[in-house]
Amino acid sequence: MRCRHCATPLDERHDVFVDLGTAPPSNAFLREPDLGRAEPHFPLKVMTCPECKLVQVDEVRRHDELFSNDYVYFSSYSSSWLLHARRYVDQVSERLSLGPGSLVMEVASNDGYLLQYVAGRGIPCVGVEPTRGTAEVARAKGIETIGEFFGSAFGRRFAVERGKVDLVLGNNVLAHVPDINDFAAGFREVLASTGTVTVEFPHLLQLVRQGQFDTIYHEHFSYLSLRTVQRIFAAQGLAVWDVEALPTHGGSLRVWAQHHANPRPVDARVAEMLGEEDAAGMRGTAFYRGLQARADTIKNDLLAFLIEQKRAGKTVAGYGAAAKGNTLLNYAGVRPDLLPFVVDASPHKQGRFLPGTRIPVLAPEALKAHCPDFVLILPWNLREEIAAEQAAVRGWGGRFVTAVPELRVF
Repeated sequence: MRCRHCATPLDERHDVFVDLGTAPPSNAFLREPDLGRAEPHFPLKVMTCPECKLVQVDEVRRHDELFSNDYVYFSSYSSSWLLHARRYVDQVSERLSLGPGSLVMEVASNDGYLLQYVAGRGIPCVGVEPTRGTAEVARAKGIETIGEFFGSAFGRRFAVERGKVDLVLGNNVLAHVPDINDFAAGFREVLASTGTVTVEFPHLLQLVRQGQFDTIYHEHFSYLSLRTVQRIFAAQGLAVWDVEALPTHGGSLRVWAQHHANPRPVDARVAEMLGEEDAAGMRGTAFYRGLQARADTIKNDLLAFLIEQKRAGKTVAGYGAAAKGNTLLNYAGVRPDLLPFVVDASPHKQGRFLPGTRIPVLAPEALKAHCPDFVLILPWNLREEIAAEQAAVRGWGGRFVTAVPELRVF
């Protein structure tokens, strides 16, 4: 295996970041007829490049298979994520003076969750979304959506046919692309000379600090720091000029970039964040070697809790059929005997079964029907939102549980 950015050979004896065994793709939800067939499992071993410090999983399955027309993640089912998107649109529109004469492109635009707010301000926009189901929902909202994968060839073709864009953004997509160099080159090709790129991604610093190993799955090819993203962008003629620390997904970064020739000044926050990463040891090797023990502790604590409740005659249900939850449950070996069902607000997941564990996914109303003693919130980054929406759980004496970064009952 070679680094997908700098092509440095990776050594499985020295460069392992974490080894989570084998698992099915985290968004490969099953239908009932699938239960009689074996599921493909792939190694989930993550490596750290000793040269550029890009943390990465090998591409064991083609990305067009992982992000297929049966992809079940729709962004609009989280109220907090919609609020985050609307606030971003308000901020970026004012900061970049976007208006009717501008053009905005979102890569991995999903179901139009963000571009609906861009269009609502009268700013021309276009989405790029390869998964058919989500793209169709966006089009139904009136959002022009191109059903392709993004990269340098797409960027060149779009620039010739439609012109270059003033803002190209990608939220939680940079980690999802196998050819991260070509993806960054796509930004360069499609971006106007004075335009701006913004990308959001979970911050590797927080992943390690908080033991967020469940955010590792096959659809995430890369795990990113600011310094590594700065290097990847620089190789494509793009310069980082600002960065924001965000609370989303357990701790994310929003990076602002431009063409190298663009004279926009670099904000002091860039040097501050690079300094924080350096102080944490991210330019060395020890930083990248402590996650395995954290992952094993989280796994063992969750299993012990579930077994304890089973023996005590208590019931536990799950909330949120999230990809991160599938990584956690598969690594821990949890099955329906310990977690009989999971509920999720998305109708696209209801009636299906979690990959690997084959735990059924029900509508949230199932909580009231079964009144479990505990509700395990799998998307722990949304615990406050979910606990507030499901406050009725406390009415029958139920309590909430999260497993990451440590087992917590509240």
